[in-house]
Amino acid sequence: MADDRYAEAFLEMLASERGAAKLTRAAYATDLSDAARFLAPSPLYKASASDVSEYLASLSRQKLSARTSARRLSCLRQYFRFLVLENVREDDPTARQIAPKVAATLPRPLSESEIRRLLEQGTKGHDDERRDILARAALELLYTTGLRISELLSLPALCVQSKGPMLLVRGKGGRERLVPLSQAARDAAEALVHYDRGLGSDYLFPGRNPSKPLTRQGFDKILYACALKADIDPERVSPHVLRHSFASHLLARGADLRALQMLLGHADIATTQIYTQVMAERLRQLVSLHHPLASVAS
Repeated sequence: MADDRYAEAFLEMLASERGAAKLTRAAYATDLSDAARFLAPSPLYKASASDVSEYLASLSRQKLSARTSARRLSCLRQYFRFLVLENVREDDPTARQIAPKVAATLPRPLSESEIRRLLEQGTKGHDDERRDILARAALELLYTTGLRISELLSLPALCVQSKGPMLLVRGKGGRERLVPLSQAARDAAEALVHYDRGLGSDYLFPGRNPSKPLTRQGFDKILYACALKADIDPERVSPHVLRHSFASHLLARGADLRALQMLLGHADIATTQIYTQVMAERLRQLVSLHHPLASVAS
């Protein structure tokens, strides 16, 4: 990407104007680098529509997933639109490109009984007392608020200082939202803050270096151990699965899709609508069980 002097400007714009997270910018940089390598020695910013088509065809030949190809095209679209806005180009070579269809996949949540096992059995009997306390606080917060893992690990220790019923969360793009905080989650978080009071960390979940938060990799190890203790396949347990479980269980109990959008911090309702498939299945079962003529339907 060194030969494309506009790529760095694009990435800087993502950070300064859109508040894109570091990991998001790194993913965009990787996608741009891949396209630049394909087009070399011609610089990426001079790519034609046929160049983009050939690049996308190469992704298909590599048998990359439709989701990966669609993401890379999305990255290129944003990059070239940025160049048009900056008057670097007059045209957008991605304008007529058709993104691969990505099949919507149903979330695969844990059952409510599995969640209870994870909280009750998975957060006990670790190597040290602090690990138990940390695991309990993290799992309570993830499941009862639907936080993303990045949002959880960046929570400040002061987030539970207020005794109000809501938790202030800073999400993607720096957008803030309020989510309800259960008493059990508050109690678990306060127990962790009390245990860590001598560390002097600003984070609710400090890492080995208290001046920095716990890493995603460090948390994954804790979650893996929790799953084993709860007798649940660790491959089925992740922060994203807990977020899906939060959303699916709320819908199953009658939550409104708009309210769920706010709780999850989705900027677009379309992102939340994948859960309508979960709701549709629940309604189908409801009709099957209770409609007087359902039994005769083919």
